[in-house]
Amino acid sequence: METLKSLFVTIIVAVITINLYAQNQSARQSSFYRSYEYEKSSNYSSAIKELTNIYKADDYFTNIRLGWLYYLSKQYTASVKYYEKAILLKPYAIEAKFGLIKPLSATENWNRVKLTYIEILKIDPHNTVANYWLGVIYYNRKDYISANRLFEKVVNLYPLDYDSVIMLAWTKLRLGKPGEAKILFNHALTLRPNDKSSLEGLDLLK
Repeated sequence: METLKSLFVTIIVAVITINLYAQNQSARQSSFYRSYEYEKSSNYSSAIKELTNIYKADDYFTNIRLGWLYYLSKQYTASVKYYEKAILLKPYAIEAKFGLIKPLSATENWNRVKLTYIEILKIDPHNTVANYWLGVIYYNRKDYISANRLFEKVVNLYPLDYDSVIMLAWTKLRLGKPGEAKILFNHALTLRPNDKSSLEGLDLLK
């Protein structure tokens, strides 16, 4: 009899626990849905409030969403804080790292942007977005050797991507490789007829 009573109590507790979890999950989803609607109308403060009402420090989804909403509301310090929390919770997820780059770029914290792209590439070495934009950073800093390595990787993966082709063409020119630069400028010109940047590069090679 005692065994049956214990089993009955265990079942009741399990049912209550499941019901509470379902209620909490439903309330959480409702808060997210309302935050989406507020975001659509650019009411970011209300969207943020919906999520802070259900906030839990160990919830990756809530942290990354708050990072995004604070970014949209131009509260960049808060945005960075929540993206960093999301990164700590899932260090191998690159979406939070890409999210972090947005407020860092808005505040022109280019050193941290660079380091964040490097962290992404440690996890996903062939990520074309990270390779391209890290290449742009190196190019703007006149580190053409590093830029060349990254742009070549992207062009090898996507030979018809104009942005990467034209950046690689200019990088080759800066590295003193006119033959390779000319081929790439002409290729970029094929991808984008009458392209001003390609024509300017070819003019410098005459």
